[in-house]
Amino acid sequence: MRAIFQLVTCTLLLLVTFTDCRADSTNTRKPNVVLVITDDQGYGDIAAHGNKMIQTPNLDQLYRQSLHLTNFHVDPTCAPTRSALMTGHYSTRTGVWHTIMGRSLMNTNEVTIAEVMQSNGYKTGMFGKWHLGDNYPLRPQDQGFETVVQHGGGGVTQTPDYWQNDYFDDTYLRNGKPEKFKGHCTDIWFQEALNFIETNKSEPFFAYISTNAPHSPYLVDPKYSAPYERKGVPKQMAAFYGMITNIDENMGLLERRLKDWGLDENTILIFMTDNGTAAGFKRPQPEDLSKKQQRRLSKGKPIVLESWPGFNAGMRGTKGSEYDGGHRVPCFIRWPAGKLDGGRDITQLSAHIDILPTLAELCHLTISSELKLDGTSLVPILKGKKDALRNRTLIVHSQRIETPEKWRKSSVMTERWRLVNQTELYDIQHDPGQTKNIASEFPGVVKYLSAEYEKWWESLKPRFTEYVAIGVGSRFENPAHLTCHDWHAPIQQVPWNHQQIAKNPIANGFWIVNVESPGTYEITLRCRPESAHHPLKKGVARIQIGDQKLQQDIDEGDLSTTFTLDLTKGQKKLQTWLDEGNGVSRGAFFVEIFRKETP
Repeated sequence: MRAIFQLVTCTLLLLVTFTDCRADSTNTRKPNVVLVITDDQGYGDIAAHGNKMIQTPNLDQLYRQSLHLTNFHVDPTCAPTRSALMTGHYSTRTGVWHTIMGRSLMNTNEVTIAEVMQSNGYKTGMFGKWHLGDNYPLRPQDQGFETVVQHGGGGVTQTPDYWQNDYFDDTYLRNGKPEKFKGHCTDIWFQEALNFIETNKSEPFFAYISTNAPHSPYLVDPKYSAPYERKGVPKQMAAFYGMITNIDENMGLLERRLKDWGLDENTILIFMTDNGTAAGFKRPQPEDLSKKQQRRLSKGKPIVLESWPGFNAGMRGTKGSEYDGGHRVPCFIRWPAGKLDGGRDITQLSAHIDILPTLAELCHLTISSELKLDGTSLVPILKGKKDALRNRTLIVHSQRIETPEKWRKSSVMTERWRLVNQTELYDIQHDPGQTKNIASEFPGVVKYLSAEYEKWWESLKPRFTEYVAIGVGSRFENPAHLTCHDWHAPIQQVPWNHQQIAKNPIANGFWIVNVESPGTYEITLRCRPESAHHPLKKGVARIQIGDQKLQQDIDEGDLSTTFTLDLTKGQKKLQTWLDEGNGVSRGAFFVEIFRKETP
């Protein structure tokens, strides 16, 4: 009997010890991170922020459960925001200040959130929109993400995206390889993220869900847009709102699955957007007008529009603007296990550059001090220190040109002030709509904020003359597929979406490539992707790469033309010409570069 008692006692002790170990393991495990960022959804495009038309029940619930950064800022457009979010550096410092023209390619010297997470034992996955480079070594799988499902370029139907994608049943890239998917793009991004989470739920993970919605074109199942149309919202904006409602539905699915898997308590869930709203404040499109209104407009007669004007939370400006409506966006953070008490506004000035250092502190990540981040950890204010981070100065600008121009579309921000374009000063606390320029009343403030801008500008200048190169001839991507989306050229010369490509614009520009390995290369020129089987015009093809210039004839019916040449290692300028005669010449919109294997 004594032996039995001792056996039972030992067994119970072992069970208690095992249970305690499991509890300790759960308590000490690093938190998971899910970061959701949507595209072109503004601060006012959420019901919880006062929009009386839009339906976002799941985001509203997340709002109630989360800390809300009510003075959170990003860049006024998407690729710059993403580069700053990924690195904790101002976007221009990363080499990104546009969405096309080779200026959406992020410098590979940057260290991303994914790389930091990965080096600290996290599984990393990215789903949806990357928009920081479509070629090696710029792709998400080259920048710390182990699992990637993405579209090309800055959105579905943009030039680097798979030809003829249309948001439904499209072909996307899984870790660089094309794969056919079924369903709407937003549903796919969330479902693939859920698959990733379920597969890796036994260890810490970082899931980056970056939707292309609600960016144009506004394509969504009518079941989401029709309810808004019935309420009198114009067709285009009804689709925009419908895309957000679809995102909201997926947010609800994400949260339910996290709860089902027992992950919701120890998952840091962040929801944010990439710039101000892109819909509802512009001239209506023809499809939004009745035939009668279209006829009146064609005759130069005025029309009266009685339609939903949209909601911008009282701010001035929209996507692309230097005013707050262009860059102040929602940011919700929820982490129950981390004792981040929800339902509270955080009014301190904060920005996308703060997300990396904040996650590093919350997740106890080892991060190199050599990164010299522009952002700062928000943990003090997340933990309730009301007086922390009250004296910050942050700066945003919207350049969208080849080389940045000083003071172009800029805003220097403190909690109280906005200095816009050097000449306009607004007291944002008393004038959130930025209606009254009081620069003449506060010259000292203008002088101080101007000096802050000058220091910031000087720190960025080394980047202005640098190029971020596309890698060719690498064992990680061979062949490399280049598109005119990344041409360095005047903006009107860059066909950045499929619709523009289909019009065969007379346009040209150049790429900067880095030849990774010397050898014999084949450079193939096309006016459409290979899958389109679209013929070139009869004429002459020319290329110049570095100091080498070659040309050859194009015969009637040729789908492509290929040059074979030897290349040395290093960075080079590449440009192509398809000459049709009679002075008509355009660049090859699609170029394939293949390094032939040496015997």
